[in-house]
Amino acid sequence: MAGSGSPRGEVRVSQLTKRYGDVAALSDVSFSIREGEVLGLIGPNGSGKTTLFECIGGVLPLDGGAISRGGRPLTRAERAAALFYLPDAIAPWPAQTVRWALEYTLGLFDGRADWRDEVVRRLDLEPLLDKPIGTLSKGQRKRALLAIGLLTPQPVLLADEPFDGLDLRQTRDVAQTLGWFASRGRTLFLSIHQIADAARVCHRFVLLSSGRVRGEGTIDELTALARARSGDERTADLEEVFLALT
Repeated sequence: MAGSGSPRGEVRVSQLTKRYGDVAALSDVSFSIREGEVLGLIGPNGSGKTTLFECIGGVLPLDGGAISRGGRPLTRAERAAALFYLPDAIAPWPAQTVRWALEYTLGLFDGRADWRDEVVRRLDLEPLLDKPIGTLSKGQRKRALLAIGLLTPQPVLLADEPFDGLDLRQTRDVAQTLGWFASRGRTLFLSIHQIADAARVCHRFVLLSSGRVRGEGTIDELTALARARSGDERTADLEEVFLALT
């Protein structure tokens, strides 16, 4: 345990603020990412999810607040070593094959080569290995990008919309794959706009609306909070909880 009482591997976001002129995209955002969990960031379009990920991942500078691990604030270099941010809707190295991208990732980041075959199998990438990334469909590209993210060595992976573009079967398979990695100690923080997808894979949730955290916890914890605030004991599933808290 660190001196502050925070678990050694826990990442803590404290009072994070991001402004664009007079507009506050994020206001005093605080929550924890616990070691080995799948944490879901849920919010509607425009709630600040991508901005939050870009701030945590080091793409955007913070206007206020801190990011710490084990109770100690992280420098920019330490953040890069602890967190890997996988954006949504990107197509890196479009002329290169999926096979090349995976091998390049392993070499560049000194990634988990022992997990390569497992990732390829679980994400059904074998038929795509020799295809250029730029020729892949949206769903195929999403699976290839997830493979890249999962093979990086950073203990915490931030993935923006990991299920976007996937059909029902692929969504189930990706959820199972993410759960497999979490069970082996990888910490996953996922931005998800489909609440049903989040409920399928996440252990805990951060509810974000208008740049502010409206709740954090397990489904049971958030349900209790929503019922206390609304006085409605019928609030039951995650979708109703989200609506009640935001």
